[in-house]
Amino acid sequence: MKHEVIVTCALTGAGDTTGKSGFVPISPAQIAASAVEAANAGAAVVHIHVRDLDTGQGSRDVALYRETVRRVRDSGVDVVLNLTAGMGGDLVLDEEDPLKPVDGTDLVNAADRLPHVEELLPDICTLDCGSLNFGEGHQLYVSTPDMLRAGAKRIQELGVKPELEIFDTGQLWFATKMIAEGLIDAPPLFQLCMGIPYGAPAEPALLQTMVKMLPENAQWASFAIGRDQMPWVAQSALLGGHVRVGLEDNLYLSKGVKATNGQLVERAVGILENLGATIATPDQARTQLNLKGAARAEAH
Repeated sequence: MKHEVIVTCALTGAGDTTGKSGFVPISPAQIAASAVEAANAGAAVVHIHVRDLDTGQGSRDVALYRETVRRVRDSGVDVVLNLTAGMGGDLVLDEEDPLKPVDGTDLVNAADRLPHVEELLPDICTLDCGSLNFGEGHQLYVSTPDMLRAGAKRIQELGVKPELEIFDTGQLWFATKMIAEGLIDAPPLFQLCMGIPYGAPAEPALLQTMVKMLPENAQWASFAIGRDQMPWVAQSALLGGHVRVGLEDNLYLSKGVKATNGQLVERAVGILENLGATIATPDQARTQLNLKGAARAEAH
């Protein structure tokens, strides 16, 4: 088991969860406050999406990212910033005419998924490493090999660490190919995403298999959604990985009890400490992940 475990808190996501829990943050002020709460509870990293203020749905609005990041940086709380760059990959098809996209489609090229990363230069941004049948119906997440190469190259030029989001074994295969092609700087950072329909199921044996497929020098974390979130904290740590919790992936502290991000981080920290792990500080996370953004954060 890794001695110093990095806890990431995924604060809000882009899913249709705001009507299911009043604790899911929507506005930049709410998201930033939730980031501070998570950091004070022990999260070294916060993973940030933003949401449209009118609809509560996920957004790519750079102004919303700008305000959220400013508020976190101005809070005086030290935390590593991880901004999603996965928005802009949604394709919803018409049942009768599959060549016709319908409402819910938000599909842009690799460059148009990164303007907030280019402006704000976070420590980390995500790179979703393949296409996926995303749940039921006619929705797909689209991220082709050439899109990924273009995105990885631009992220590398910016000096931002890509978190390679892996939803299935084929995506892991392609991510290792990008590493071999020199598009990902060492050490590569993987996030193994389990239980999202219809990617890799939340099966411990499958997690172990995926971990064995990782490059030898990889830093990695894993999470599972819903009721599997807290068991997965232990699964990941015992296999030598870091962990992720948060309202993006799970709304409950226990059956029928809605959680805040801070409470989910506190629960994860307790599990890790009971296993004998030390909770990594933001500076320890920066060192382990070889992040280049510390000086930029200080400049802001």
